[in-house]
Amino acid sequence: QLDPENTGFIGVETFASLVHSHELPLDPAKLDMLVALAQGNDEGQVCYQELVDLISSKRSSSFKRAIANGQRALPRDVLLDETGLGFYKRFVRYVAYEILPCEMDRRWYFYQHRTCPPPVFMAAVTLTQVRGQRCAVPRLSLAEVSWLEQLGFNALLQLMIGVPLEMVHGILRISFLYLAGVLAGSLTVSITDMRAPLVGGSGGVYALCSAHLANVVMNWAGMRCPYKLLRMVLALVCMSSEVGRAVWLRFSPPLPASGPQPSFMAHLAGAIVGISMGLTILRSYEESLQDQCGWWVLLLSYGTFLLFAVFWNIFAYDLLGAQIPPPP
Repeated sequence: QLDPENTGFIGVETFASLVHSHELPLDPAKLDMLVALAQGNDEGQVCYQELVDLISSKRSSSFKRAIANGQRALPRDVLLDETGLGFYKRFVRYVAYEILPCEMDRRWYFYQHRTCPPPVFMAAVTLTQVRGQRCAVPRLSLAEVSWLEQLGFNALLQLMIGVPLEMVHGILRISFLYLAGVLAGSLTVSITDMRAPLVGGSGGVYALCSAHLANVVMNWAGMRCPYKLLRMVLALVCMSSEVGRAVWLRFSPPLPASGPQPSFMAHLAGAIVGISMGLTILRSYEESLQDQCGWWVLLLSYGTFLLFAVFWNIFAYDLLGAQIPPPP
């Protein structure tokens, strides 16, 4: 009835009057986005398919471009003006401003967020690592106390960065990114430093951290987290110091009672995974990854590396006539 010529478009004023007259249950974020969609159109109209995508919570790249074109007329900082929020909703708002660079994404996440499923992956991984290390404590030598320090550093970063990322981007994306970093770190150590033991999840931790830091840098103007420059510097200093310490321990003269020190190559491999694959995941909030060509290029590159690493561990020493290093 509103589109008698079957063009697929209707005027935003017509649709707005329909919403108010029928009291349709659209949440404030979606209603504002509808206005932004119309303002992003040269003729001030609403596309039927964009309306369907909005109602069904589907957001494509073209949808986000339309939102960005009409965003200038939308009220800004609405989440910061919200009053009377409970503790958990204030925490959700804090997470939105920590992770997301766009105000519309923050509002979308704030209004769409649900407590179920909770961010259990990073908490479960951290708990498993801590319990496993506690079981090994009686067998640790004096020098291997550094392993506990590395585990504590990794656990702290996992909870501080991993949990907010999991809340925003979901368990599937963050667990995939974390495990991709762990696997890449382990295989990189097996190629470059096979005599060194590998403990903890340094590759996964650095994949999360580097992806988040790269996302902040790429969207510096839109990030509204307080003291972002100071926090960025502190994060880079802490991560660089931890890697530098691992390098020094790996190549410094061993103590009389020391065992082999863990390798630092897992850190570097995890950072590469985070900057490449992780940045694509974090920049595609609420968008389908399989529709992006760059995502498939990254997956192909990652799969090629995995195959190379596996074949290297199986055949390289025989082909090169070298002996496999003894276990530490």
